[in-house]
Amino acid sequence: MLELLVAFLLTRFPYISVPFKWLESYFHELSHGIATLLTGGMVSHIQLFPNGAGLCFSQGGSSIFIAYAGYFGAALWGYVIFLLATKKSIIRFTLSLLGLTVAASLVFWARDLLTIAILLVLAIVFLLPLKLKNSSVLNTLLRILGLMIILNAMASPMVLLGLSGQGDAVMLAQLTWIPAWIWVMTWLLFSGVMLWLCWQKVDYKKGVIK
Repeated sequence: MLELLVAFLLTRFPYISVPFKWLESYFHELSHGIATLLTGGMVSHIQLFPNGAGLCFSQGGSSIFIAYAGYFGAALWGYVIFLLATKKSIIRFTLSLLGLTVAASLVFWARDLLTIAILLVLAIVFLLPLKLKNSSVLNTLLRILGLMIILNAMASPMVLLGLSGQGDAVMLAQLTWIPAWIWVMTWLLFSGVMLWLCWQKVDYKKGVIK
């Protein structure tokens, strides 16, 4: 509960919350990219913006799968990161792997200076904690990061309800004739399930994560 509270507050503080919004945006666009590749398409590049928005430029693939994968994937990434952060023995490997994932995205999918700068900051977010010797602190920091990604993945789709003619939900509505708000609700529900699974992981150990 304390980690969840810290994660919630960090996503709400002005300025401090900005890099963590970039995290959700990055995993959102990364999920679009992975969905594109899995369905036979090609990714040209991704673009990230200071306000936490992002774009994934691609060709081919399943449009419905790709459009849905953004918020779905971000929440799933948050849960996977939280899950990996419960393993003290692999915490340094996990941080290194996440940092290298961001670095690979920077090399292959970043084209503009702003996106390059944001990805460099995110790589540092994952790699800098490796300087800490206390693995318990690393686990706690990474669990909080995972929770923040899920919380931002839950909050971001709500913005779409106030937008007209743009966003993943509108695209899905145009492709399927299913109203945009239903797609938003499925993303919110899935993010809620990811938070519940995080809680179950802790509760299963009676409050102690190993």
